[in-house]
This record gives sequence, C-alpha cells and structure tokens, in this order.
Amino acid sequence: MIERYGGDPYVSPSMREVPIEPNRGAIDFAYRLITGQISVVVLTTGVGFRYLLKAIEPHLDQQRFLDALSDVTTICRGPKPVAAMREHGLTPSFRVPEPNTWRELLQTIDAEVSISNQVVALQEYGVSNKSLIAGLEARGATVERVQVYGWDLPLDSSALEKNIRAIAAGQRDILLVTSAHQVVNLLRLAEDLGMVDAIREGLRGMVIASIGPTTSQMLEESEIHVDLEPTHPKMGHLVVQAAEIGVPLIESKRRWQQVIPRSQPMKHPSDQSLFIRACRGEKTERTPVWLMRQAGRYMQEYREVRAKHSFLELCHNPQLCSEVMCTAVDRLGVDAAIIFSDLLPILVPLGFDLEFAAGDGPVIHNPIRDRDGVNSVKELSDPQELDFVYETVRQTRQDLPEEIPVIGFAGSPFTLASYAIEGGGSRTYLNTKKLMRANDGAWELLMERLSFAITAYLNLQIESGAQCVQLFDSWAGCLSSNDYVRYVLPWMKQIISGIAPGVPVINFATGNPELQPLLRMDRRTVVGVDWRIPLDVAWKRIGHDCSVQGNLDPAILLAEPEIIREEVAELLSSVKGLDGHIFNLGHGIHKETPVDHAIALVESVKELSARSIQ
Repeated sequence: MIERYGGDPYVSPSMREVPIEPNRGAIDFAYRLITGQISVVVLTTGVGFRYLLKAIEPHLDQQRFLDALSDVTTICRGPKPVAAMREHGLTPSFRVPEPNTWRELLQTIDAEVSISNQVVALQEYGVSNKSLIAGLEARGATVERVQVYGWDLPLDSSALEKNIRAIAAGQRDILLVTSAHQVVNLLRLAEDLGMVDAIREGLRGMVIASIGPTTSQMLEESEIHVDLEPTHPKMGHLVVQAAEIGVPLIESKRRWQQVIPRSQPMKHPSDQSLFIRACRGEKTERTPVWLMRQAGRYMQEYREVRAKHSFLELCHNPQLCSEVMCTAVDRLGVDAAIIFSDLLPILVPLGFDLEFAAGDGPVIHNPIRDRDGVNSVKELSDPQELDFVYETVRQTRQDLPEEIPVIGFAGSPFTLASYAIEGGGSRTYLNTKKLMRANDGAWELLMERLSFAITAYLNLQIESGAQCVQLFDSWAGCLSSNDYVRYVLPWMKQIISGIAPGVPVINFATGNPELQPLLRMDRRTVVGVDWRIPLDVAWKRIGHDCSVQGNLDPAILLAEPEIIREEVAELLSSVKGLDGHIFNLGHGIHKETPVDHAIALVESVKELSARSIQ
C-alpha cells in the first residue's frame, strides 16, 4: 500500500506478545472473581482475555470462571475483547466507543456504572496505564491490576536495528506507528544500542504518523511529537493521509528545526521554587499562587505610569515593564512573575498594522479575510524584531529575587488568527470560522506562519531568562471540541513540542470546559482552567497526573475579604491531597478590584494551603 502511494517502505517488526508464565496474579484474580470479591472487570484487549483464560485453565474450572464473569459488570475497551468474549458465549455489559482510549473508558463508566467503593479488576496490556488507574481510583474504586502478557522485542530485531540507525542518520522521512508498544520497544532497542539521543534527533526531523489516540498518547508521553493522526484509526487511512500531506509536513518540520533548542536551559535557583515544583507535579509545602494580569489598572502605581505613556509605549520600554511587574510581585507577595507585555505585538513583524485605540482596545487596520490576504502575511524571518520583549524578560529576571520564577507568554495561534482576521475582538468570529473552513489551504498556511513565529518567540523568551511560558487562547471557547481537534490542536502540539525541553508550559484556553482534556500535551504541560467549571471536576477530566492552574472567578475579588477567604478555602478543599495545583484566577484581575482584596487572596492561599510534606 505504501508503494502504491509512491513511498519506499522500510518495515521492521518491533514487538511480540509474551505470556507471563506461570501467572500467579491471574490465578489469584480468578479465585477472587469466583468467590464474589470482584465487582467490575475491565477487559482492554482480545489477546489479553485469551491469555487470561490460558493462564488459569490448568488451575480451576474454566466454565466456573466464565459463569462468574457473566454475573459481574464487564466493560470492553474496544471490539477485540468483545469478540474474544463472544467466542465463549459472553456479552459485555458495556462497550467503550471509538477511539477506545482510556478517556472514553472513563466516560463510559461515568455515564453507565458507579464504581465508588467497588473492586475493579483491570486486565492490562504491557505497560500499566497510570492515567486510567488514577481515573478509576479518583472515582472511588479499588483497582486490582491483572497483567496477562508483556511486550518483548522480536526474536530477530535486525530490521528494527537497521531502521533505528537509518533514522539516526536522517535517512527516513516518515514514521508510521501502528501500536503504542512499538514506541516503547523502539526506544528500548535504541537504548541498548547507545543511540537514544541520536534517534531522538532523527525523529525531530521526521513526520510522525500515529494510527490513533492510544498510540499518540504513548508517543507524546515518550516526548515524541505526533504530526499526523488519521480521521479513522485504520491502517488504510493512515497510509493514505500520510501520502497526501507527508511531503509538505516534512519540509515544514525540517524548517522548524531552526528554532527548536536541542538542550534544556541552564539550571536556575527558581527551579526549586514552589511554583516550578508544582508545575512538575511535585509535593509542595503549600500551594503556590500568582494572578493573571497582576500588574494592571487596578493598581495605583500602574495607573501613574500609564498616565505618561501609551500602552504600546509601555510595552516597548523594558525598564518600565519590569518596574510595574516587580511592584506588583512585591505588593501582592505572589510566587511567580509573568512579564508585562501583550499578546499582539508579535503580529507587527508579520505585517499587521496594530493600534491600541482608547476605549476600543486592540485594532488591526489591515485584517485578512481570504487566501490572498493570508499570502501577504510575512514569515517571522528575524525574531529579533521583538527584542524589546526579550529585553523585558532579561530586565525582569535581573530585578526580581532569584527564587521568583519569571513566566514568558504568547497568544495561541487561534487567538492571534482571530484578531488578524476579525480586526479586533468579536462575539461570533464568523470571518474566522469562514476562513477556517475555506478548504483552500489558507487556514493551514496562516496557522503554520503563526505557529512558527510563536515557537521562535517563546524560545527566545526562555533564552532571555524565563523559567516557564504560558500560551493564552482567549477566544478558543467559541469552538466546539471537534473544531478544536481539527483546526487548532495539531498546531498547539507542534508549538509545545518545539519549546525548549524541560521548560514548563501552561496551556490556558477560556470559554469552553469541554476543551480542557485536549489541553494536556506533553509531560511538562500545565493546564490552565477558567472559572466556568469546578476545579476538581476539571482536574478529573484532565487527569490527576497533569498539573493544573486556576481557577477562582476574578469577580470574587470584588467581594469583602471574608468572602474571598471562604471561596479560597472551598476551592483548596475541593482538590485537597492532589499534587500539582497552582492557585490562580480563572482569568485576569478586573480593573475595579481593590488592591487589598488581591493581597487578601494571596495571604489566604498561603495560610490555608500550608501543609507538611514529610
């Protein structure tokens, strides 16, 4: 099939299923099921179910086991375990819909089964799925893992070794991955060969095509960015879509290598701060806190500066930008400082005529509405045109205490595109959505240029001294989940995979809580949550293995300090015991907020979240 579409295939078997023999754990599980100690059984693979029966057959009556299985709730992750059960006359209680990932499995449980205080047996395949186990436990279940087989290297791994060496040498263009465990064994053999760094370097210049969400998740968890996932998780769709867009993707990806750092930034004293440790999901003595728009019009000091300078003049003055932020950090007592800047100056070197009009906010005087307009958008050929922002980072880093991390930021590509197309804010984003669906390549070209610029921009902020960066998607809430996945998510993944390794990235989108599970990317990503959903509910959807930021309604700061304290206590209590929470508002501070109320918020978080981590 690859040859039919003009490609040269280099096929290498990368794994074989290896039963665990003798499997004491499977036998113990079978006895516990028969004696009524198991309430729910989750079957994840057909071959796993068959291996399970094979493992217990010599030790107990198979029909007795099957009868016991028919008496409990059974959930099948996809069609293959359903077929395996039917071979023995069994029908599962519930079947997880496509794309059959752990997220759909948890959604099925939420809709159909109460597992609180129940013992749930989870038939595993190869490596344990920590996110699934955490999700089951968060719903009150006691999880009993039943592992029935592992994944080993093929008996003859010469073809796989040949491909590893070719990838490391830059001799392959596209990698088609059809199973999550292929990724594990690819890296395992590369490690045995002493070629992990070399193959990772080679993979960065290739197009990585994944057959479906489960495989994509394993790739992302292995810090390998997925460029292409077919519309249906089938081999045919994978090959056809790789053939359709593979070549331009290869050219684009190799151009991106120019702005992607190869190594982590140098260590900084703030790497051990409460904020950075929480970004990494580590236990902290208390919950770190900072506030979006913490240097703004609600502060008298800021208003005095703005009385003498326009907003753009202020953004172009690094010394003043540092001054207003350092003043805010000092007055509030927060644990991190975001640079003072704006989302939109990055559009200026791309050819847009930007003005901050009094009373109207940002205005783009030459918006783009069609393919010709998009063609006129410049590439960010010289990122140093934004040097005033990098100097703001350097100045802020210099002026702050070393233990306070500096956060850089940029607008996300959808929000920047919306401003560029609408010419300013909008309630409907009709022009944006029209261009998005034009099917003439205009949207893809615009997102490519914006994403390239954002990646270079953030990496230069990190190089200038930022310890963390945040992506703001202020207008993403106007999109459905499906539109976000189709038109935005691939570019977000590309940006985050291109940001300097090891640097935390806060991904913040407002307006639609259904997008939140889509915001978690690689392992260093923190998901920002707005106030439209309870934080504990959002975190359960996102996954407790991911750090989160948020999410007090900023309007609460208009209430009296006693009310603010009560709201802080309630929010902290809702996520008590979970590591990786950064306290923040669900959006920026309102200009009407009394400064003393913001200070009261910070003090309440510090006092109420203090805990022992012994």
